[in-house]
Amino acid sequence: MELKRTALNDIHEKLGAKMMPFAGFNMPVRYSSDIEEHLAVRNNVGVFDVSHMGEFLIKGPGALDLIQKLTSNDAFKLKDWDAQYSCLTNETGGIIDDLLVYRYSAEEFVLVVNASNIEKDWNWISERNTNGVQMVNLSDTYSLLAVQGPKAVEVLQRITPIDLSSINFYTFLVGEMAGIPHVMISATGYTGAGGFELYVKNELAEKLWNSIFQAGKDNGIKPIGLGARDTLRLEMGFCLYGNDIDDTTSPIEAGLGWITKFSKEFTNSVNLLKQKEQGVDRKLVSFGLRERGIPRSHYEIFSTDEKKIGEVTSGTMSPILNTGIGMGYVKTGYHVPGTEIKIGIRNNLVKAEVVKSPTLNNFKK
Repeated sequence: MELKRTALNDIHEKLGAKMMPFAGFNMPVRYSSDIEEHLAVRNNVGVFDVSHMGEFLIKGPGALDLIQKLTSNDAFKLKDWDAQYSCLTNETGGIIDDLLVYRYSAEEFVLVVNASNIEKDWNWISERNTNGVQMVNLSDTYSLLAVQGPKAVEVLQRITPIDLSSINFYTFLVGEMAGIPHVMISATGYTGAGGFELYVKNELAEKLWNSIFQAGKDNGIKPIGLGARDTLRLEMGFCLYGNDIDDTTSPIEAGLGWITKFSKEFTNSVNLLKQKEQGVDRKLVSFGLRERGIPRSHYEIFSTDEKKIGEVTSGTMSPILNTGIGMGYVKTGYHVPGTEIKIGIRNNLVKAEVVKSPTLNNFKK
């Protein structure tokens, strides 16, 4: 199957990005090095093209009811211009997808879903849309730029009349950016470094990209690939769909109880409530290595007496901590921060410690 290309594909190739298939798209993995790009976001400002993500417009009198029925968080609590992290659950206790819910008004919402799940999510919601709520798949129409880092506000403020400091975390506005009207400006992101995510029509994406880089040239702004995006989110302990969560992992196991609200009924909420009340057999944890090594997905996790207790779901070398970090599921009881564990790396058992997320702030070598 031919790979899809974002509206900025030619720009990435001209910049010499290493491109690779990801979720059906030709995406930039890196432009220089993962470490250089990672540090640019942590210390300064960087721009990601994440236009592969999907966007669904849910509109009409039954829009909120449909979202409430299918998502784990309580969208009833949202006010206009609020964003909310949530997930779609299936009938067997797993997660169909994690997503963002944006409320424009009481009858108009936008759901932002993972690229690999666009078709799956669309079909799931459509099949359960029994009251004729209007649904529009905007995924092929919009581009998404994530401008992240401590200098992101300073750079973007140069190209918009909107007071960006007035947009609180997990809220958004629609307004002018780089002379482009109707840009959706969202104070969200996947890096833990601060910044905004900008939704813009495909035909205007290049103009916005160029304007951002012109505005940030004196700040050393850099384009950032998926490689650094992965290391940045792992330092924060953020889940990646397909690695740390999927159709077989429940939000209670995955530490997503905080977005699983039982103030209303949703798909499989009865069984998930039982999990919350009675406990689960395994839990997703973050960890840091006490010895040299890099943990990778599917490496086994052991107790200090070398009994297998789980499996790594994601792992990397942290450019900030300068040690191996990761996430994985372990038997309940071994999930408590401070617990010593071992990671099977090649033929060695490497000492590690369970830490509270974000790993970046809580793991001390």
